[in-house]
Amino acid sequence: MGHSEYAFRHVPVGSFRATPRMKELVDSVLDSGRISYGAMSMAFERMFAGQHGCPYGILSNSGTSSLHVAVQALKELHGWPDGAEVLVPASTFVATVNVVLHNNLTPVFVDIEGVTYGMDPREAEQKVSRDTVAMIPVHLYGQSCLMDELLAIAAAHDLKVIEDSCEAMFVRHKGRLVGSMGDIGCFSTYNAHLITTGVGGIATTSSPAYASKMRSLVNHGLDIAELNTDAWFSPQPMPGRSFHFTHAGHSYRITELEAALGVAQLETYEEMLALRRRNAAHLTARLGMIAQYLGVGLVLPRVAPDNEHAWMMYPIVLPPETNKQHFCGYLNMMGVETRDMMPIVSQPIYQDMLRREDYPVADWTDQQGMYIGCHPDLTPQDIEYVAQVFEGYWRSPS
Repeated sequence: MGHSEYAFRHVPVGSFRATPRMKELVDSVLDSGRISYGAMSMAFERMFAGQHGCPYGILSNSGTSSLHVAVQALKELHGWPDGAEVLVPASTFVATVNVVLHNNLTPVFVDIEGVTYGMDPREAEQKVSRDTVAMIPVHLYGQSCLMDELLAIAAAHDLKVIEDSCEAMFVRHKGRLVGSMGDIGCFSTYNAHLITTGVGGIATTSSPAYASKMRSLVNHGLDIAELNTDAWFSPQPMPGRSFHFTHAGHSYRITELEAALGVAQLETYEEMLALRRRNAAHLTARLGMIAQYLGVGLVLPRVAPDNEHAWMMYPIVLPPETNKQHFCGYLNMMGVETRDMMPIVSQPIYQDMLRREDYPVADWTDQQGMYIGCHPDLTPQDIEYVAQVFEGYWRSPS
């Protein structure tokens, strides 16, 4: 397959670029002499929670950690027995499923629908049993799943709802912000996410009971009385602190350095979203044009009614006649990085828990789905290059 007509570019799925404001805030942390939880972490929590319509935010060292303590907090506070069932989508990152297993609960897989690629409410209703205690809907790729329908199911069956919002921030579903619709929302600030701090996660909630419990669990299970020094359950300064541990917690803390990177990005998140939306519109226009005149059945991403989209990445489902491995191998060789669309049904670890043929939409996205970058550092020239690479593949397949 010839490609000599293209000037090679590297087009990654994500990016990070340090700004003067990030450096200023990191320097202020270094000058302060305090890098454990302090004023910068508290500022990050309060800014982020407020921007997502919640009074509480609890930092941890990853989105997975936030999910882990969210499930643990609900299990302990509500007395869920080991083995109780939690609904999870059949297409998500493995962390969504693993935190259920780590809490000695049973994941029950639910197929996804083909617009948001989130949990299908119709199947979720069918999967509820007398042992079901919660659901974890996942907002994939930057937009909310069909939360109004899922929340109605949860209310009808008295289920708790943890929103896995690691891939979506700052966006609304029917006027409500992701992370504020369920009992707890969990976000990630890992590399290539919407806000990038290297490592990091944050849980949001409107419940003081859940907030204090999660705060304890990310701090080794420290007695909540040691944390309730203000209305935000913030840890006391280290000097003079007593150490009484009342829960089996974790060392899931983050430092002031990551928080400084986060605060700087929260100050300009609207600009970040605007750039991602510009890039998504450009990709859709160019790839849609190519697919139309070449007669290629690409399934490009759509925004569901009453949804906003943050475009963490740009998901595409290839036509069945296209060999995904060959296609993605070509793109990667040409410098256009690709990733699979959150495969669960093909993961070896879950093979005893599900049959992929029972989840046809998740199986379809696993077999033919991939994504490319949509981050703010993509230039119009990068996107034109991506379009040329796509077109070149189908014009001269080999």
